[in-house]
Amino acid sequence: MTILLYMDNIEGNYVKEFDAVVIKNKKDYVCLDQTAFYPLGGGQPSDTGYLEWHGNKSIVKEVIKKANSVKHVIEGEKPGIGTKVHGVIDWEKRYGHMKMHSAQHILSGIIFNDYNARTVGNQIHAEYSRVDFHPVKFSDEDLDKITTKFNDIIAKNLPIKIYEEERESLEKRVYQQRAHIDLLPKFVTKLRIIEIEGFDICPCAGTHVRNTSEIPKIDKLKRDTKGKDKDRIIYSLKK
Repeated sequence: MTILLYMDNIEGNYVKEFDAVVIKNKKDYVCLDQTAFYPLGGGQPSDTGYLEWHGNKSIVKEVIKKANSVKHVIEGEKPGIGTKVHGVIDWEKRYGHMKMHSAQHILSGIIFNDYNARTVGNQIHAEYSRVDFHPVKFSDEDLDKITTKFNDIIAKNLPIKIYEEERESLEKRVYQQRAHIDLLPKFVTKLRIIEIEGFDICPCAGTHVRNTSEIPKIDKLKRDTKGKDKDRIIYSLKK
């Protein structure tokens, strides 16, 4: 089992380097006893970076979660089982994903609150991202209102917290459609929560920033129709 260093609290999302021990060595990947690399999932790309050990260095080109293990797909020599390694994340890329993912939660919260439309898909990138909403059809005026509200929210310097909560408890204090609780299998009883203090609460396994003040203002907001009553918003953030 691999311990995920970013999971338990917001500070874990800022771990850029870490030490670990190799617990599995296969043809093109290794597994570690703990990792700060985020694996592909939830619309967020995996981290990349490298591993160092005993004067050696190999590129981590992709990270994939399988059951309780995290596969670090390696380009170059692989460290053997039991080897102590030092992992380094491509921080610029990761931090871009963190800002974009937190921005996505803000957009999803605004659109659920103001248009009663839920998020039905998303894809995070470091430079731009997209979110699909249903049921809704946005006008240009709507996009202007959403942009203004988004920029107002990030200016409030709202803290962002990560914690675990029992599903039964969360169901009593949030809209199930916003938090997608109604879509989760019944056997999932404990959830990892991302809370933007005073604004939004939603289960999520991704990486996020500590405070909305770290998120730049929206640079561009575009709309694309993806079917009946389904609109996609593509957004980028100012540099």
